[in-house]
Amino acid sequence: MSPDRPALQLYLLRHADAGDPEAWTGNDADRPLSAKGEAQAERLATFLHSVRFAADAVISSPKARARRTAEIVADGWTTGVRFNERLAAGFDGAAVDAILADAGSPSRPLLVGHDPDFSELLSALVGAEVTLKKAAFARVDLRGRVADGRGVLRWLIAPDLLDRDRR
Repeated sequence: MSPDRPALQLYLLRHADAGDPEAWTGNDADRPLSAKGEAQAERLATFLHSVRFAADAVISSPKARARRTAEIVADGWTTGVRFNERLAAGFDGAAVDAILADAGSPSRPLLVGHDPDFSELLSALVGAEVTLKKAAFARVDLRGRVADGRGVLRWLIAPDLLDRDRR
């Protein structure tokens, strides 16, 4: 491996907007994306396609809003989307290492999930407080295990950056 190439390029995507959770009367796991969220995910998918990005594994929380975000973003990729209950709530770097091992140890995995878990994980990996907005996309380069918490933030794409009406 080249010294310039990281062992793991970990991509984190917080699910897109799912509206007001207080207004949802069903099971929270079934709360879908809002129209705004669908548009956010489509804009991100269009951007990633335009830069010829593709992950070698897409692993999502099974909750409806994360599932749909992952499906929109990964549409057209050969990887498909896998679902892992551990991404639904309350995980740490060791759990991410286990999730990646179960997925065959991909080198460019995209994980799709929720806050506060994703912001907390990203903050722990880069040693600074970072908050992921809904539909934010981050890349962290790591050498070694995720649980070691030694990453370098390479990309942080906020959803507003891709929304021409909000720039």
